[in-house]
Order: sequence, then structure tokens, then C-alpha cells
Amino acid sequence: MTLYHDLADRTAQLIATGVLRAGDRLPSVRQACRTHNLSPITVTQAYSLLESRGLVEARPRAGFFVRARLGNRLPEPGMSRPAGGSTQLQVSDFIFQILDSVRDPAVIPLGSGFPGPLLFPLEKLNRFLAAAARRIKPQDTLTDLPPGYPELRRQIALRYLGVGATVSPDDIIITNGAMEALNLCLQAVTRPGDVIAVESPAFYAGLQAAERLGLKVVEVPSHPRDGVNLGALEQLLERHPVRACVFMLNYSNPSGSCMPDAHRRTLIALLDRHDVPLIEDDVYAELHHGEQPPLCSKALDRDGRVMHVSSFSKCLAPGFRVGWVAAGRYADAIRRQKLSFSLATPVALQHALADYLKQGGYDRHLRTLRATLGAQQAAMVADVEAHFPAGTRLAEPQGGYFLWLELPERCDTLALHGQALARGISIAPGPMFSAQRDFRNFVRLNFGHPDTQARREAVQSLGKLVTDQIT
Repeated sequence: MTLYHDLADRTAQLIATGVLRAGDRLPSVRQACRTHNLSPITVTQAYSLLESRGLVEARPRAGFFVRARLGNRLPEPGMSRPAGGSTQLQVSDFIFQILDSVRDPAVIPLGSGFPGPLLFPLEKLNRFLAAAARRIKPQDTLTDLPPGYPELRRQIALRYLGVGATVSPDDIIITNGAMEALNLCLQAVTRPGDVIAVESPAFYAGLQAAERLGLKVVEVPSHPRDGVNLGALEQLLERHPVRACVFMLNYSNPSGSCMPDAHRRTLIALLDRHDVPLIEDDVYAELHHGEQPPLCSKALDRDGRVMHVSSFSKCLAPGFRVGWVAAGRYADAIRRQKLSFSLATPVALQHALADYLKQGGYDRHLRTLRATLGAQQAAMVADVEAHFPAGTRLAEPQGGYFLWLELPERCDTLALHGQALARGISIAPGPMFSAQRDFRNFVRLNFGHPDTQARREAVQSLGKLVTDQIT
């Protein structure tokens, strides 16, 4: 990354988090040169880049100022209102039809579930992988069977310690991505016909996993800012024989919600009282936009009921597909499930990631990644506000890389999906995220890819398609 891109991204992050607000004056070029030890041309290039993104504006003889919103600030969606009762799932065919339609690399990936691959240190990781492959001994293929390579599990345990959670490496099982971990957790605590609770809206892959295992789901009302409605959850636990809760508490996919610390403590206490395990899909926790990460649920877990699932796929190495679960009291059961399900996670990948974590570059990478995502979010929000019609609502997350939009009532995002795809743009329509195919007028957009002219034009085209639908 060039120096001026770095300064632009850091400034955009300050705008995205509200430190710099509309109308605030940026430091003068001279001040910025002194503060950051940069040349005037570098600072000028950074400010020009921010201006091209629509985040700041130059005023003659006055300097650069944070630009006011291009349109009115959009209100956020309200609490979801799922229908009561458990649902037998039939979602996989429907979801696969949508996912199969957006594999073309020429399509603008607003509907993608992954951030842009150029955000990750792939060349460096490949060097670690090559070194690991040369070093691995034949016996490693046996000693690193589940629960996995001891040094990688130790490095993961150290990261838990950094957020206030004491997790033994013996409780960590390495998996083939977070999705395998989620499936193993469900298999450890449920049987076909059991009921699980999911948030509404819910990540579609979790619904697919539940369908594959023959489970029923009850959907819990959730807010796009604070997440699961705990009052509704308590009533649900009293009415239904819930065997597990499967929630994304940090920057939920698709809504971007993040449960406040006080609510999180209440949630853990509530599940303890009802003796219900929590399977937390927490793959976005490292992608917080502020300085501090959200409270880690494992730091509150006194009885081992929290199965904390995560991976390196969203924040470091998408192609490696290495995940894990900190399984608590269920560690032995999940380890056995892993042995019978896929036997092992590739040994070389585990060694390479352990070596990368030990050399200390991960946190530097994460700081850069967070700043970039914050800048890209600010740019996409400005474009949505400029080009989408009145009646649009927008959930602005404090982490992750998704925007959750509620479009005017007459909009049908399944039809919008087809119209957008015909123009080379993918979206993720709302019904993908519901067991009952609710959220007909909602859409998830991905801001994890570069803020290019093509991306900006795609959002503008999408806004026009929405306008045409409702007029």
C-alpha cells in the first residue's frame, strides 16, 4: 500500500467511526506533513483520493472538509418480526440457485460472502506454506490429527487471552473452516427433529446446516444494531424445547448487528438458567472498526456451554479454509465427530498459519484491513444515500463488511436479483436469510471489495433498478 493510500484509509476510518464528522476541517497539508512525517505531495494525493471517494470536499482558500451526506442520513431498519413456531427447513435448493448464479468473475460482487482477495497477504502466507511443507515430518500426519497441530492451538489460545478469555489449547479443535465447526457443534448436541433457535435474519449457511441435520428452527426477533431480542428469546425458551442457540453476536451476517456487552452478559446468564448451549459463529470479530474488539463471549463462559466458532477465512487466509471451535465441555464429543466427519485438517496449512501467527505480523495486517474496510464502508454508504429512493433504510455496522438494506415495501429483491445480474451485478436478496423466506424487500450488499468506479456505478445502477420497481 502506498503512503498516500495509507493516510487516506486512516482518515476515512476516522470519518466512518464518527471521529471526523460532516463539516469538520481536515488538518492543513502543512499540519498533516508534520504530524505524519510525509511530503506535501503525499498528503495532497491522499486528500485528492478522499475527495474522489466523495468523503471530503475542497473549499477555495479554506482547505479540505468532511463532506456532508450526499442525501439525508437513512434511518435504520427496525426489529425483525418472524412468525412464531418452529419451521422444517427447505432452503438449500433455493440458496444454491442464487449462489450458483454469481460465480462469474466479471460480475460486480455486491452479493459476495467474501471480502476482496487482494486485501490479504497471500504471497507471504504462501512462503510460510512452502516452508512448512518442506519441514513436516511423516509422523506429523498422525500427531496433528484432531484436535489439531498443538502450536496452532496454542497460538489461538493466546489470542483468546488477549481479549480476556482463558481457553485451554486442549479445548480447541481445528476444523476445515468455520462451516465444518458449526456442523460438528450441531451434531454434538442435537438429533434429527430437535429444535434450535436462530436469529432473524440468520446466515443462510447455518440454515443449510440445520436442514442437512434434519433440525427444526425457531427464529428470534433481532435488531440490526443490538442483535437478538433477549425478552423474546426468554419467552421462546419457555415455550419450545430448544436444544441449542446458533447466533452471530458480533457483526452478524447479514444485518451487521453487534450485541452490547451488558446484553451479552444477560444472554449467557439466561442460557445458563435454561441449560441451553450457545453455538456462536464469530468469524467477523477481528474486523471491528473501532480500536477495541467486542466483548468475547468465552470470557463470560463459566460452565463450558459456549461453543465459540471462528476461522481465518474472513480476516487472513480465505483459501486455506482453516477454522476452529473452542468447545468447552463438548470438546471430546466434537473431536470424535471431527475424526468421523473429515478425519483431519491439512497439516501443512496448520503449520503455516502457526508460523505466521508466531512471527507477529497478524495484528499489523488486521489494522490495515480494518482501516480499508472502514473506508470502503463509508464510500458505499455515501453512494447508497445518494442513489437509492426515499423509503430506503440502512443498517450501518461497526464491523464486518456487509450493509443490510430495507427497501421500500413494494420492492421485491428476488426480482431485483435477476434484474441486477442481467447488468453484471450480484446482490444477496433478503429471503436467503430466513427459514420462512421473509425479508422480501431486504438486500445485503458487500463493501469488502475495492471502491472502484465500477463498484460505484453498480450501486448507482442498483438504486435506479429499485426506483424503477416501485414507480
